[in-house]
Amino acid sequence: MNFKELFQFLETLQKNNSKDWMDENRDWYHQVRDDYRLWLAEMDLYLADVDSDYYPTSPAKALNRINNNLLYHPNKPTYKDHFGAGLDKKPKTSDFYIHLGVEECFLAGGFWRPKSDFLKSIRQAIDYNGEVLNELIQEKKFKEMFGGLEADEKLTNAPKGFSKEHPHIDLLKNKSFVAYKTLTRNQILAPNFQEIVKETYLAMLDFRRYLNKAVSV
Repeated sequence: MNFKELFQFLETLQKNNSKDWMDENRDWYHQVRDDYRLWLAEMDLYLADVDSDYYPTSPAKALNRINNNLLYHPNKPTYKDHFGAGLDKKPKTSDFYIHLGVEECFLAGGFWRPKSDFLKSIRQAIDYNGEVLNELIQEKKFKEMFGGLEADEKLTNAPKGFSKEHPHIDLLKNKSFVAYKTLTRNQILAPNFQEIVKETYLAMLDFRRYLNKAVSV
């Protein structure tokens, strides 16, 4: 995979973000996209080999559309300045997300601002055995890789139905449950990038499994 060209394409797109430019450069876009899809297919097989519960995800399903949804976000540019892809994308579970963009690159997993029924289920799981989740996110490997849960807006007060004295009140106040690792371009361009992705995937696997079990009950 030529990641250098991927970034070159995204940087040029960011400076010329219009349908006219995209129409003129659609062959370039397809070349970069298809090359990235091949890499995702390789990554899909690689992760399936290290995780017996991995959910096979085709590149076409994994890769998000590059078009922004202007119906709901009319002020956004026509096209995104990144390629976003989700692997291990089993329905109604958290996926393993790869974000390669002009402004930021990262790997993530969990639930960012989940819908209300998922959030309710996660909080019920924390109420039942929040010490398990706390141990997972405090584990040395997890802390070294992610520094804890990704910061997001939290509730000011205890969620409805829970006491402010609850032993896991800090977890219950979360609106998101995400593990997040920033990537540098040097890491992405390095020969061992696939290994970095695998190590990150494995480091957050137990965390994601806890959340997936919570929302599947």
